[in-house]
Amino acid sequence: MVRVEQVLDSWRAIRQDTVAAVEDFPAGEFDFRPVAEVSTFGEIARHILNAGHALSGLMLAGETNFATPDFRERMSRHFPALAPGAGQTELASALKQSIAGRTGALAAQPAEFFAQTMTRMDGQEVTRLEMLQMIKEHELTHRAQLFLYLRMKGIVPATTRRRMAKSAAK
Repeated sequence: MVRVEQVLDSWRAIRQDTVAAVEDFPAGEFDFRPVAEVSTFGEIARHILNAGHALSGLMLAGETNFATPDFRERMSRHFPALAPGAGQTELASALKQSIAGRTGALAAQPAEFFAQTMTRMDGQEVTRLEMLQMIKEHELTHRAQLFLYLRMKGIVPATTRRRMAKSAAK
């Protein structure tokens, strides 16, 4: 059985490593992209912030249908305040503040909140807990992109550094 606390704890852990990736990436290279057709490191990091904050914000606001023509406009109303040209420090701080605020607000919800059904962007009916799990998985997917960009710059991601330190300590 999946519990709300477990999903929130997991999302916090994923976000810590997202923040570490943002802090580890060379500050002057947030416009790096491996090829022209993909997002830059900074765009991906900002997308993680905006999507996680806005999707959870819509849920907390009681929205139940994300499969509407005005979904992106409604979502943009929940983006956190962050200047368009915000740098590494501001982005890392916004990622930390967002996860603390959103997981706190979600943890305060009664069990019934997470059992209620809603419609995802693709039209699929899910519980709010399943939607929360999807938000977390969305971040995990994009965090993997950040890790790839780190690797392309010769930087070892925090998750690998922890594993290597644990192995070395044995």
